[in-house]
Amino acid sequence: MLFEGGAGEIIRRALLHQSNVHTLLRLPVGIWYSPGVKANVLFFEKKRPTKTPATKEVWVYDLRSNQNFSLRQNPIRSEDLADFVQSHHADDRSRRKVTALFRRFTYAEIMTRDRANLDIQWQQEVVNAHQKETPQALMKEILKDLEEAMREFAAAESETHS
Repeated sequence: MLFEGGAGEIIRRALLHQSNVHTLLRLPVGIWYSPGVKANVLFFEKKRPTKTPATKEVWVYDLRSNQNFSLRQNPIRSEDLADFVQSHHADDRSRRKVTALFRRFTYAEIMTRDRANLDIQWQQEVVNAHQKETPQALMKEILKDLEEAMREFAAAESETHS
């Protein structure tokens, strides 16, 4: 949704125009399901329709670049989000400051990006371990995840029948 064309672009442009999209948190790949899945959290406030865009600027916090989390071996913890929470200043966004991980992008800057792409990255990323793995190693990891999911489903099903 943050980078694709077509319907994704239409939704992004409408969201940026009709809502004040003020913050985007880039989460590390692999924290939800599998190593290659990207996740982001958008923070926005719905506004009354007007002719001018509701979004003036979007602050992007990059918790993805050069981070390596996984569901089992290295799950994300609340302390991993502490700097974001401190930088976010939910109570007073005027106190936000540009840091190595937190940047401001104007509505105009976003609209000039190809397809109004919100998958914004400014840090040079180091290739993570998952990108170096062979297809066979990735397949084994996926099979482990599926086996674990099947055990959890079986346990949940047996609880509902007891």
